Amino acid sequence: MTLSTRAIQPADENAWLRIFQDYIAFYESELSPEQYALTWARLNSDFPIHGLVAVSDGEIIGIAHYLFRPSTWSAEPFCYLEDLYVDPGARNLGVGRGLIAEVERIARAAGSPRLYWTTSPENRTARALYDQVAVTDRMQYKILLS
Repeated sequence: MTLSTRAIQPADENAWLRIFQDYIAFYESELSPEQYALTWARLNSDFPIHGLVAVSDGEIIGIAHYLFRPSTWSAEPFCYLEDLYVDPGARNLGVGRGLIAEVERIARAAGSPRLYWTTSPENRTARALYDQVAVTDRMQYKILLS
């Protein structure tokens, strides 16, 4: 398997949508068709959310979405990895690791002092990778507003 990562391109829409829908379903959530369309439009514009795809043998097998946010702790923005998902048939082949490494490279090049993300405590497969490439030093609390 030859793996590469690159920025999302307009021609990736159908493959991206399939993988992003699988990701949302994995977390037992739902998005409206309008939200999928809005996210796709944002990824292909100057909106500050960026997308990557992992490609093997010409097929998109993983996605990552990230953004930079201002911080009160740093002059430079922090990089937040909002979404990361690998097609189940391509897991344990280094795809997730490759996507994280590419976001890390981009964040370092932008001068960001931190790359961070969250996941579900039950997501043991992803956490096995995350425990190898990152540290856990915070807990997330949230109030659902809608």
